[in-house]
Amino acid sequence: MALSRIQNNSYEDTAVHGVRNLIINGAMQVAQRGTSGATGNGYNSVDRFRIASGGTSQWALTQTQETDAPTGFSKSTKYSCVTAETTLDAADWAGIQYTFEGQDLQHLSYGSASAQSITLSFWVKSSATGTFGVSLFQPNDSRIIGSTYTISSANTWEQKIITFASDTIGIIDNVNTEGLRIYWLLAAGSSYTGIDNTSWKAYAGNDFADGHVVNLIDSTSDNFYLTGVQLEVGDTATPFEHRSFGDELARCQRYYYEYSGANSDWLGLGNVYQTDQVICPVYSPTVMRALPTLTKTLDGSSEWLTTYDGFTGTNSNASTSLNSKGTSTIASSYIYITGTGRSGSDGQCHWLTIKTGAVLHFDAEL
Repeated sequence: MALSRIQNNSYEDTAVHGVRNLIINGAMQVAQRGTSGATGNGYNSVDRFRIASGGTSQWALTQTQETDAPTGFSKSTKYSCVTAETTLDAADWAGIQYTFEGQDLQHLSYGSASAQSITLSFWVKSSATGTFGVSLFQPNDSRIIGSTYTISSANTWEQKIITFASDTIGIIDNVNTEGLRIYWLLAAGSSYTGIDNTSWKAYAGNDFADGHVVNLIDSTSDNFYLTGVQLEVGDTATPFEHRSFGDELARCQRYYYEYSGANSDWLGLGNVYQTDQVICPVYSPTVMRALPTLTKTLDGSSEWLTTYDGFTGTNSNASTSLNSKGTSTIASSYIYITGTGRSGSDGQCHWLTIKTGAVLHFDAEL
């Protein structure tokens, strides 16, 4: 057997021993919130990629997960204009945002003479041709760098590759909060253009989207597809690092997961704290970035919970609060539930199910 490949530094060997792609869910496989979601800013469908915008106008975007994708991929995320604005105000902008934890980028060595360049590659398809902007924003020191790319053919998948210089000044903090953001611009008013942003510099507003020309919110026929997103160290784009669905799902669940009542799903066993108040432990699929925020989607009867202390159950829209014992970065916590509609003695066990159509959302997104 040939031994020469043991010290081969090719990208194939790197893929075995480490993760080249710093992006989570770059193939857009995971969409825990559903294939289509709410209109407006936020994580609305495909995990880790969110709609971001600014300004006071009335245009609106929506995000969906699609099966339209270039060869080698099965999914993409689509951004569609559902309320158009033909005249873009100076303070308006819209785009797609991806955010990294600072502790995941320490090997870039930003703020030192050893700082590394990084290369962003992605596949894109748009209803409009022209020049689009991409910006990196480092929030710890409020620094920015940007670039542009050109979509040549409408409604055609094209791969784009952009290398960003290293930042020897700004330091990415070693924390579980924001360390770096990527913005793919879809529209940008004049307040965000006019100053060159092709080198790292202190953020100044009108260098946020310099060079971006296309207004992709001026018609309800506007749409923008994205997939195959990869960010890697160095000045060379390597083939996309495909990871299994299970691997990507686990990475996404560090930031968000949900309990859904698809079939009156089991929530767990809880103990009566007093009267109709129950404490129920919950276990996240992985260690989350921080103690998540808990919100509820109710079923058609404006309820979410069924509480049993035997064969008979009582439905309710009980109030909830999420708490953790120990550190705030957790794999387990407990829900304090008030107003279950069933009374019991202190310490008595109740078993709890989520009503069909209801959802508990656990959100620790950046």
